[in-house]
Parts: sequence; structure tokens; C-alpha cells
Amino acid sequence: MAVYHIHPLVVGINETDQGVMTYLKGYGKRIYLPIYVFYLEGGPEKILVDTGLEQFMVPPGAQEELGLEILEFEDALARFGLAPEDIDIIIHTHLHNDHCENDYKCTNARVYVQKREYEFFKNPHPVDHRYFPDLLDENEVVTVDGDAEIVPGVRVILTPGHTVGGQSVVVDTPKGRAVITGFCCNDQNFPTSGPVVPPGVHLNLLEAYESAQRVRELGDILIPLHDLNVGRQATIPAD
Repeated sequence: MAVYHIHPLVVGINETDQGVMTYLKGYGKRIYLPIYVFYLEGGPEKILVDTGLEQFMVPPGAQEELGLEILEFEDALARFGLAPEDIDIIIHTHLHNDHCENDYKCTNARVYVQKREYEFFKNPHPVDHRYFPDLLDENEVVTVDGDAEIVPGVRVILTPGHTVGGQSVVVDTPKGRAVITGFCCNDQNFPTSGPVVPPGVHLNLLEAYESAQRVRELGDILIPLHDLNVGRQATIPAD
């Protein structure tokens, strides 16, 4: 079976409140929120998890303060000798706009999303304003219904709550199962003791809690979707 190395590519960063990540915790604490694209290297296909925002966003001084290299989408791919048209597969954790705005540049990619997430995306409820139905070409979308293998060594598990059809990406690596969470969170959602903390933004709180618990139990390596320390690692797992 193929094993992969995961390369977190920082393609933008926002400033926000910790309470956006952690339900009823951390309000008033300002944090940086990195926007990631994950390149999965190891199999015959060129695979990305999410594609980030098209608008390049970097607060002044953030790179120096945080020790992160933040690159535009094309420049981040170029570090691995890739162009957007080289991408074969995009797996979306969910379809909020900050995770899929560069899809249209990847003209040869198949785009894997959960069926219920895609249906909501096409006709979103106004309470969740982060969906823009013109971002995806339906001819490129492949829907999956629940847990599924995408390619050998890479599978998705349904982890709803933050959105109706979020999916976490389970990747076989040389050091065990790595899980890229299908919901927006950082390390504060997964304390070393005590229960998980569900995302501060969610459509179903109970599902959000159960999804966070599921990925914590499943992963040998846990990759929270917006955690700063993830971006400080060139490769997961490190060689």
C-alpha cells in the first residue's frame, strides 16, 4: 500500500478570535488563522487537500512574527515542481470558500466532496454565508456518501457538525495514520486531558463534538485544519 508524506502549504493568513475555533472558550483572545493547502506526496496521483483562498492575504509582519513562509497558491505548488494543471485529485474537507477558491485553476483535477456537503453548497442556507455555489464545476465533482477510499493509502471519513458534510482525510504515512480534520479547529480543540472542544462555528453542536472525538481517537498524527504549528512543519511526518 502507498504511504504518503503531507506537505502543509500556507497560502494565506487571517486574524480572528480564538472563540471562532473553540465553542464557549477563548473569546477575546486574538489569534492568527493560517489557510492551508495540503499536498500529499507518495502515490502516482498528484493530490491536494483543499485549495485555499484566491485572494492572497497576509497581515503586515505576520510571516516574520510567526516564522511561516506564506506563498500564493501557484508559488506554493511550484516549490514541488507543480503547476495547478498538474493536479489530478482535490479532496475537500468542506466547501466554505476559504477551502476551495483555487479549484478552477486545477483544470485537470477530479474534486471529491461529500454528497450532502455538495447538495448544501448548491443551495446553502443563509445562516451559513461562506458558500459560493459558482466556485465548483459540477462536471469535475465526484461525490462520496460517507466513509470511502479515494486511492490506496488515502480515505475520507464523514465528520459533520461544523458543516453538514465535512469529511476528514485519513492518510497512511510511514509513522501511522495522519488525519487532516474536516472542520475548522486548532490545537486548542484537542487538549491533552479532558474532552475535546467542538468548533466554535458549527451547524450541529452534538455532531461537531462527536466528529472531533472520532478524529482524536483515529489519528496517530492529528492535523487540525487551522493550527499554526502545522505550518511550521515542512513535511508531516518529519523524516
